[in-house]
Amino acid sequence: MENHDFDHGILDDVQHRPWPMPGAPWVLTQTWHDLLFAHWPVDKVALAAKIPAGLELDLYDGEAWVGIVPFRMTNVSPRGVPSLPGVSAFAELNVRTYVRLGGKPGVYFFSLDAASALAVATARAMFHLPYYNASIEIEQQDGGIRYRSRRADADRSQAELTASYRPIGPVFHPVEGTLEHFLTERYCLYTTDKDAHPLRVDVHHPRWPLQAAEATLERNTMADAVGIRLSARTPLVHFARRQDVVAWMPVRA
Repeated sequence: MENHDFDHGILDDVQHRPWPMPGAPWVLTQTWHDLLFAHWPVDKVALAAKIPAGLELDLYDGEAWVGIVPFRMTNVSPRGVPSLPGVSAFAELNVRTYVRLGGKPGVYFFSLDAASALAVATARAMFHLPYYNASIEIEQQDGGIRYRSRRADADRSQAELTASYRPIGPVFHPVEGTLEHFLTERYCLYTTDKDAHPLRVDVHHPRWPLQAAEATLERNTMADAVGIRLSARTPLVHFARRQDVVAWMPVRA
């Protein structure tokens, strides 16, 4: 896995942002690789009931969406600290939807599975995010990715993903106003603290370099594990080869 190759040039690429970067220093780098966005429209009333008080479900043309996003990370490191082999690189798998607060659209995570016990413990403590330990295997296969994840915590049998996916089109940047833009171009995430107060974590990255994709999801119980029923429609899928990201500490939203 690549390490020590974080592109700090992204900090000067800000014209696309919907609001200025925070004045406080960012605290964390990450590089995301071989990412699949798999999205389903879901019942908005049922989904809204699972969003914390204070957050508003964000809709596109009246529809709510849930995404399942497998990928791998490198360069996961605090600001000023070099990446460390065995610590700064691991696989991750997210279940997410889209919310807004105070006019700022963002991501809300129902779960984040990671193949790093240290990352799980740190993210739970520092960022108040619902991380879980998982056993994840990733293989490069026929120009694509073979991805297997099984949650290693007590409810592991209820949270699994086995998928194969690959890009099938040229790189494009999603245009503002399109569904692809709505689902990917997000510059903060929301969570809650121990007293259920909403928190915002700002992030920064270049525009997403998306590609059309094809995907086969042989087993997928990730949404079931958090009580969400996915629609029977074929998911909308996109691929991204790489994205460099910086993140800030949580603040009261």
